[in-house]
Formats: sequence, structure tokens, C-alpha cells
Amino acid sequence: MITQIEKENNLFPISVSSDILIAGFTGRKHGNMSLSYGDTRFALENRGVFLQEMGIKHDNLICAKQVHGSEVVVVTEEHGGKGAFDYNSAINGTDAIVTNRKNLALAIFSADCLAVSFYDSKNSAIGMAHAGWKGSKEGICQKVVKEMKNNFGTLPQDLYVAFGPAIRKCCYEVGDEFNQHFPGKVAKRLDKFYLDLAEVNKSQLLNCGLKEKNIFDTLACTSCRIKDFYSYRQEGSSCGRIMSVTMLKHND
Repeated sequence: MITQIEKENNLFPISVSSDILIAGFTGRKHGNMSLSYGDTRFALENRGVFLQEMGIKHDNLICAKQVHGSEVVVVTEEHGGKGAFDYNSAINGTDAIVTNRKNLALAIFSADCLAVSFYDSKNSAIGMAHAGWKGSKEGICQKVVKEMKNNFGTLPQDLYVAFGPAIRKCCYEVGDEFNQHFPGKVAKRLDKFYLDLAEVNKSQLLNCGLKEKNIFDTLACTSCRIKDFYSYRQEGSSCGRIMSVTMLKHND
């Protein structure tokens, strides 16, 4: 049964996720989900409420200490609960997590950066990536595809990918050096330069062999929709974080 919250905050179309996959994201209305940024007083409570509505056990949440890099970690049941209730226990120094185990919820936290969810329907495997500009420059999504192939036999043509809310080229002003980082992906308006993280990562994924029809985008700009999401660019270092989660469910 699909809950109302899954309909409103689902990363993938219901036809893709069906009854096998849970993949969704929070908004400002759900409260800050970070245990290390913003007002963290109610973060655990906020997480618990959202996870319960999504049908996820809080004990099964797996979080990372994101460092704006491109490290990918394969997780199993022994990682369950890491970072779920305290920041220090989160998986250190990684920005992407992959697994083929059921009932393990992978989490990424963001406030402008792009959260990317991966789903291999053929081999029953998932992944989550935190793609800021540094991670995108290092090809973090391409590295996730490679790790899923090496560990689970994933083929790019079988992958479904979803982009969560992130700052878009309408608002993400960058320096002219980004033309070297992302050739052909930087837009110029009135002598200013703007980057679309989603477009950068989509292009990289297509180059990996993913089908364009299997890439889904919420199209939500965190900066434009500041009332709905947190934006580091607008609020500074004190802003909270939204949480994006992906989990494979048992078929029973």
C-alpha cells in the first residue's frame, strides 16, 4: 500500500518502485534531518516520524559522514544503524552507499547538493550518492555504476536513477573556472556563470550507458523553493538538511 507521504515525496514513479522499493525525500515541513548541521534538537524525532510513515525501521537506517568526495562503500547488515541515532557512528569519509540487502535504508543528507538514487531491478540492488560539485567533478555517479556492476552484476541499461531536489542552473552561480571543470555544462547570463548539477550527472550517466527514459528528476530547485527545502546558498552554514532514502523491501 502506498502512503500519502510516498506519493508526495517519491523519487521514482510508482510504476517503477511498485511494492519492492522505497525511495523518497523529506522537505522543510518534515524538519531538519541532520545530527550535525542546523538546529539538531528535534532531528532524531523528525527522522523517526518520517521513517515510520515510509515503512522503514529506524534501526535499519545507514548514514554516511559526507565529505564532498566520490568514495563508494558497499554495505551489509553489519552496517545497519550506522549514523541512524548519532553522527559519530556514521560511515566515515564517503558520499555514496550501495547494497543488495533487503530492509537496509540508505540515506543521504543535502541542502543544495544533489541526492541521487539508484535501483537495479534485475539484480535487486540499490545505491545512494551525494553529488556536490566536487563529487560530480570526480564522477561519483559513474563510480556508483561501476561498483554496482562489480559487486552485483548491474548493467547500466537495467538501472533506474532518480534525482532529488537540488540547486539548479537558475540559481547556482559559480566561478568561470567551472567551465574547465564541466565543459559545455556551464550557462552564462549577464556575465555570470551558472551550473546545473542534475544535468552534469545525467550526462555522465548517459555516457555510462543508462537509458534516458530511466532517469527521473524531481526538477525541484532548493534555492527557488526555499519555503519547501533547505538551501545552503541562501541560509548559510546554520541551515538544516533534507534526507533522501532508498530501501529494498522483502517480497513477503
